[in-house]
Amino acid sequence: MELRQLRYLVTVVEEGGFTRAAERLHLAQPGLSAQIRQLERELGQPLLDRSGRSVRPTEVGEAVLPYARAALAAVDGVRQTVEEYTGLLRGRVAVGLVPGTLAHAFDVAGQLAEFHEAHPRVEVTLTEDTSDRMLTALRRGELDLAVLGVTEETPPPGVDQHVVIDEPLVVVAVPGHPLFLEYDAAGAVPPTALRGHRLIGLPRGTGMRGVLERLCAEAGFRPHIAFEAATPDALGRLAARGLGVAVLPGLGPRPGLATLRLADPRARGRVALAWRSEGPMLPAARALLGRLRKAMGAGEA
Repeated sequence: MELRQLRYLVTVVEEGGFTRAAERLHLAQPGLSAQIRQLERELGQPLLDRSGRSVRPTEVGEAVLPYARAALAAVDGVRQTVEEYTGLLRGRVAVGLVPGTLAHAFDVAGQLAEFHEAHPRVEVTLTEDTSDRMLTALRRGELDLAVLGVTEETPPPGVDQHVVIDEPLVVVAVPGHPLFLEYDAAGAVPPTALRGHRLIGLPRGTGMRGVLERLCAEAGFRPHIAFEAATPDALGRLAARGLGVAVLPGLGPRPGLATLRLADPRARGRVALAWRSEGPMLPAARALLGRLRKAMGAGEA
């Protein structure tokens, strides 16, 4: 078994096929396929399922991938650690972001620009996705860092996090909506009151959607999500058109919309900076994590 074969395996899985993987690796496709088959013969098990339109790992391949990534990360870490002592930071950092992060007050875009200026040989890749998928990617080593929505203050297994946004959830709708005619004087609405109303929420797999679904399930019903949008601002705009009741973080007044607090102490909209708690972190990723933690008020990593 050779290190390059593990790199080839990981690249084929990431690209979903041999053609794109060969282009990325600057190899001929037949040679790449031959190296993977040689690795499979040595291990005695097929690692890739080639039967579909895209190439996917087999059950054995899925189990092997974390070890392959760890081996590659260890070798890269040795190289980058030596370079770090000479003052030259290289490498690649994969960052995941929930939609709307780049527009937030803690200025992730500005931090990335300053990081790039300080370390021009570090390649930073950005991905926007749902929180659930980014959490899985973190655990697999496909992402180094992520800014994602979380349902709890305590991090899930295998992950460390620093919560950067923690706001009570509110419901908003156009003035005169039936829900507000009933509860406006109270200033708060229980989750049970959302039953039967057309709701506007973030997509499944986001932290805030997870909180909403859990509260409704505990109240004995499934929420009727009539519209979905990727950011809280978009939810508010849909609500302003009279399309339903939006559930979003209480980040200040929203002109033209009536607002009620969601009356449950667990109804919180949380966004956190997250990273793997297990295994080594390459110097470039560690440097970016330290910068983001400092910018977000968590101190150095």
